[in-house]
Amino acid sequence: MLEPILAFFRRLFAGVSRGLGLVFARIGWPFMAARGWYGRRSWSIRGTVLAVLAIVIGFYGYFFYQTQVWTDFDPDFVDSYRFSERTVPAGQTLATPAPASVDAPAGAVTPPRQCQSSAIVDVAADLTNRNVNSNAWISSMLLYRLGFFGVDWDHTPFFDNKASFQRGVNQALRRTTVELVDSLARVRGTSGIDTNLQDARNNLQFDEYSWYFGLTPFGPKTPTPSYYRAAINSLKKFNVDLAACVTTFDSRADNLVQFVDRIANDLGSTTAILRERSENHNGGWFDTRADDRFWFAYGQLYGYYAVLSAAGADFSQVIRERNLGPLWTDTLGQFKAALRIQPSIISNGREDGMIMPTHLSTMGFYMLRVRSNLVEVRSVLDR
Repeated sequence: MLEPILAFFRRLFAGVSRGLGLVFARIGWPFMAARGWYGRRSWSIRGTVLAVLAIVIGFYGYFFYQTQVWTDFDPDFVDSYRFSERTVPAGQTLATPAPASVDAPAGAVTPPRQCQSSAIVDVAADLTNRNVNSNAWISSMLLYRLGFFGVDWDHTPFFDNKASFQRGVNQALRRTTVELVDSLARVRGTSGIDTNLQDARNNLQFDEYSWYFGLTPFGPKTPTPSYYRAAINSLKKFNVDLAACVTTFDSRADNLVQFVDRIANDLGSTTAILRERSENHNGGWFDTRADDRFWFAYGQLYGYYAVLSAAGADFSQVIRERNLGPLWTDTLGQFKAALRIQPSIISNGREDGMIMPTHLSTMGFYMLRVRSNLVEVRSVLDR
């Protein structure tokens, strides 16, 4: 009775063994052929091949290290700025120089006027520095551009999390520099545009994927990190001028209203992207685009958390006058709650699923809570 069954399983296992053998033979054949070819070559050719292999392995080792090691990543890094200790809004005079006394010695000079620099600009420069100096800018690296055997890394579950996070932070910085140029660093929108901020905005808007050479257009290019490093210098120059009272920062309530409104709209767009992916691509752990959607949103929240923490210092007078302190603190608390979500593997499961979690829906929920608070801040400021 059992003999036919045992015979069947023997044939099955034999067939599987033969199939696996053929598969491994086909996979290993190119390597065996390369080994045979390599063994027949002279030492000069062998040395050249080994050097090329060493270079390729070195490039991939560097690429692996840069994509897996996140330097200076700390959701609580804004605490180091001690924004609560700033008592003067951005752009206002820090202290009135004492008039020269009649008894002062001849030649005594009144100290120059000093103004409060912008915390928003400080944070924007520091976040950009973390993106391109403390870490390599992943999206423009050659191996990232080449992809995985021609497949875009964003379409795989590998090596794209840090790149997506950096692009999310950069999205927040792009929006911030636009608002700095258009309204925050101008007196009621009628004064001239600050050239340093304009340069910073233009540089941060540059293509995120440029390497030293490109095909469209064909020829050498300036890589993306060079533009972003130039933006850092421009932001720092603006703050130097602001501290010397050479330029302006208009910390009025209507500017804060517009700034908060633009951030809320930007987060709303990302929430819609998360919702679309969550509703239409329930692949669980097998959704290869879920991780880059998640980490882009995370990076955006990371950037805006720092920027809005700085805005609390730059607009401290407005926040006090409108009694926004508790609501502002609660809004920043919502950001911190969202940034505590750091899963090792991103899953885009069904919301009513039992096995695979739904990290995209969770992140979307926290983003909506943040956006809801920002809308409430805007409504209070509009009264």
